[in-house]
Amino acid sequence: MKRIRNVIIGILCISLVVGAYYYVSNRKTAEDGEVSEVQKVILKELEGKSYPATPREVVKFYNRILCCYFNEAYTDDEFEKLTAQARLLMDPELADNNPAEQYSQQVRTEVESYREQKKTINNASVCDSNDVKFATIEGAECAYVESSYFVRSGDGFAKSFQNYVLRKDTDGNWKILAFELNEGESQENE
Repeated sequence: MKRIRNVIIGILCISLVVGAYYYVSNRKTAEDGEVSEVQKVILKELEGKSYPATPREVVKFYNRILCCYFNEAYTDDEFEKLTAQARLLMDPELADNNPAEQYSQQVRTEVESYREQKKTINNASVCDSNDVKFATIEGAECAYVESSYFVRSGDGFAKSFQNYVLRKDTDGNWKILAFELNEGESQENE
């Protein structure tokens, strides 16, 4: 009887030690495992309530995607997910003019060019809320947002400006309808 009790206590102790080890090792992995910026962008839910609420926030999130393209390391699968996230920010009209395959190839070509020239986007910023311009065009609410990019390359840096036109869709989400490089691009050297 005493022997059976000791065996049961021994099994319980071993089970407790194994269970504690399993709990601590899994908890530590989850806490210590850092999520990269690419993974954060990919994991951002862009449907429903978590879609960026303002035109500025849409462009800010799009800029995060751009910085991931040009500055971060990622797998081919992550790259495809990044381009899918970017397309979710696009107005259907812009998305139709840039089919997924074509958009992905254009981005890949531009990223390769940047990397060959050893360029990185050091800073991407969006105009202040007060500088966002709103208009109604053909019955649709539109917003105009300017973004600036500080690009570093081997021989100096350049600051460029991009203008975004966003249109509110039927769900009330702001989507990128068009964008163009602003003529006010400046080039500077160190």
